Amino acid sequence: MARSRARNMRTSSSRVERLEARVSQEQKALFQRAADLQGRKLTDFMISSLQDAARRTIDEMEVIRLSGAESRAFAQALLNPREPSKRLRDAARRYIQTVKT
Repeated sequence: MARSRARNMRTSSSRVERLEARVSQEQKALFQRAADLQGRKLTDFMISSLQDAARRTIDEMEVIRLSGAESRAFAQALLNPREPSKRLRDAARRYIQTVKT
């Protein structure tokens, strides 16, 4: 409990930005009930919940999940790449010439 208070004090002293949101009475009551059940202040509960949701969203968007068949196809493409087409070779040649100048 003392660790939690010390952590909260450190966190709150470094808080300089402000967020605001309008919510319905039902939403606020729901958030307050959840905060009360965790023994936390509403603001601390909301910040923690929002931070967790943001991290989950970022993780979901940054990680590519493949099925077993997709994973095998991807690995095969890496291990046995196709020969580049003439069009791709020409584009690479143009790119190299452009970068050199």
